[in-house]
Amino acid sequence: MQNRIKEYRKTKGISQGELADQCHVSRQTINAIENNKYDPSLQLAFNMAKILGVKVDHLFLSEEDF
Repeated sequence: MQNRIKEYRKTKGISQGELADQCHVSRQTINAIENNKYDPSLQLAFNMAKILGVKVDHLFLSEEDF
């Protein structure tokens, strides 16, 4: 599953570290998620969406979407 977290994060002007702090995870976790090496828990996905100001389904793309 691909994601658009980096795109939305940069649009909001938030660093990986800032997003990580607000989500209570490490910067390395955010990096791994953005690079599709780790799938976040449902709770983390909803937290990221709330912080980035988008619906959770806008953050993630299914294989049919690309």
